[in-house]
Amino acid sequence: MEAQMAAPGFWDNNERAQQHIAKLNGLKRTVLPIVAFNKKVADLPVMLELIEMADEKEAEGFEQELVASTVAMRTELDAIEIASFLTERFDANNAFLTIQAGAGGTESNDWADMLFRMYNRWSERSGYEVEVQDVQPGEQAGISKATFHIKGLNAYGYVKAERGVHRLVRISPFDSNKRRHTSFCAVDVVAEVDEDIDMEIPETEIRTDVYRSSGKGGQGVNTTDSAVRLTHIPSNIVVVCQNERSQIKNKAAAMKVLKSRLYEKRLDEQRSEMERFYGEKGEIGWGSQIRSYVLQPYQMIKDLRTGVSSGDVQAVLDGDLDRFINAWLRAGSPRHRNKDIKMDDD
Repeated sequence: MEAQMAAPGFWDNNERAQQHIAKLNGLKRTVLPIVAFNKKVADLPVMLELIEMADEKEAEGFEQELVASTVAMRTELDAIEIASFLTERFDANNAFLTIQAGAGGTESNDWADMLFRMYNRWSERSGYEVEVQDVQPGEQAGISKATFHIKGLNAYGYVKAERGVHRLVRISPFDSNKRRHTSFCAVDVVAEVDEDIDMEIPETEIRTDVYRSSGKGGQGVNTTDSAVRLTHIPSNIVVVCQNERSQIKNKAAAMKVLKSRLYEKRLDEQRSEMERFYGEKGEIGWGSQIRSYVLQPYQMIKDLRTGVSSGDVQAVLDGDLDRFINAWLRAGSPRHRNKDIKMDDD
């Protein structure tokens, strides 16, 4: 592929050239870490030989270096193994993540705002770009619904593990009696589908509404009818985008999300496994949660699918989600399927 880039006429078609480069970079990000890891493995026997040949003082230094290297390599190998589980068609794609407040009123709106921050922080820690497409504020506090675009290699492959209902238990900051409240939010994740996907949506099936953008915005954002709401009439799927000043750009972004949602819904119907993506979430309330975030009377976050837990709730709410995502991916891999996963902070 690198040789093709040096061939005459490569840049004659700029769009095709950019797609070629993007694919090459993705392959490099997959292959190069394995190549680098194998080189480190090949260096280990050399280190052992140095230890055997060195005097006692030098050998001690070499041993410490060897131990440090192998500890670091375990972390690298873990990351390589997790990446190897991302084998489904759209795992390498960008993702659209939507947070919907559920049972709990103002409490759930505030919880949705906390989740919004958590996923933004996780995306930043993971090196992904985040583009907020729509935020609908709650009546008194927080947000009632938000959708954002997570861009980067394997974004969907990782963040799809977060699809489901998330439950929060804490002392309410909105309750003057300081009582404990339980709140729920649903997180939905769909992959950004490729342009070559056959998904034609007739104009007659789409209702388009335009209105003035709400919430925070700079000059021009909240002064024109630039926000766009698309409703797919047969499925009743609604998509909103209001982050751009241009109505045309907002409609194009909303169509991309709608196309992604409809394609995933089509896959669900073809597989007759609607619970895999939508039914799994169920009602946004009791009995359907995938993870519990308990802040009172004790502090513990536990994933109910894998059993993975953490007592460092602040770190998790600051975006430290990899332990939960990785455990879910392992649980779905052929080597780990049908096995109980017992993991904790240790």
